[in-house]
Amino acid sequence: MKTAYKISFGILLIAISGLLVFAVQEAPTDDIFSAKRINDYNIYAIPMPEKLDFAGEEVPLNDPDIRERMDRELLVNTYWQSNGLLMFKRANKAFPVMEPILKKYGIPDDFKYLAVIESGLLNVVSPAGARGIWQIMPKTAKEFGLEVNENVDERYDLEKATEAACKYILASKQQFGTWTEAAAAYNAGNTGISRRLGEQRVENYYDLLLGEETGRYVFRILALKEIMSNPVLYGFNFREKDLYTLVPSYKIEVDSAITDLSAFALQNGINYKILKIHNPWLREAKLNNKSRKKYNIEIPEKGHYRIGK
Repeated sequence: MKTAYKISFGILLIAISGLLVFAVQEAPTDDIFSAKRINDYNIYAIPMPEKLDFAGEEVPLNDPDIRERMDRELLVNTYWQSNGLLMFKRANKAFPVMEPILKKYGIPDDFKYLAVIESGLLNVVSPAGARGIWQIMPKTAKEFGLEVNENVDERYDLEKATEAACKYILASKQQFGTWTEAAAAYNAGNTGISRRLGEQRVENYYDLLLGEETGRYVFRILALKEIMSNPVLYGFNFREKDLYTLVPSYKIEVDSAITDLSAFALQNGINYKILKIHNPWLREAKLNNKSRKKYNIEIPEKGHYRIGK
């Protein structure tokens, strides 16, 4: 009882001391918001960067509406720490595949962050039916040369899906004239953005009144670009060895059906699970290929996976 009393009394003193400290605490100064302290575990307002741009197109941060919307996305994505760390980890695998393809098509490198907000760099499925890291709808996929059916879905092939996304983005850029509107159109569609620009008699994304998703869309891309370009500034600390890496692989060309992908995997020194990890575009346990189309199946080099018996 005496021990319990001492502990309770001590806790009471600590609580009172805390309240007194809180009561006399002065308003925070500019010094406490310095960049070096953002990575403390405390919760700070995020200093707004002096300038931001998307694909070289300036963000009008002097506009109070634009500033508040940008502030929201910086706050949400900075303090969603677990998700942020996963983006850094996954990007180390996905970006090296995407970046040379974006460059090949003349697409600004900033568009890789569009894929980050679309899917979290995972092969996810949206309620509307968009699939893959680039979240491409079936009609759009076929329009830009991807095979989509129950047996093969090339929206899950990161290289081919990135190429299709590039073609779509280029068509949007040609229609609207700016990369910012092209990015917004990736979410709302070219027709959707064009209609709203006409209805509201404006010429710029930042002047549009849009629904929640499209209204936040470009700002979310900008926030991920800013944070992922400056990880330590925004409190994300990791080592190179903490990041996910691409497993070295090679490709086997096939131009006939494969009736049993499990057997095919074993013949190539891996198992079915590993085969599907590297080839998520194979949607069934077989490859039909009645047309004798040439497919490239990715096989990881030996020594990287545990292959059990």
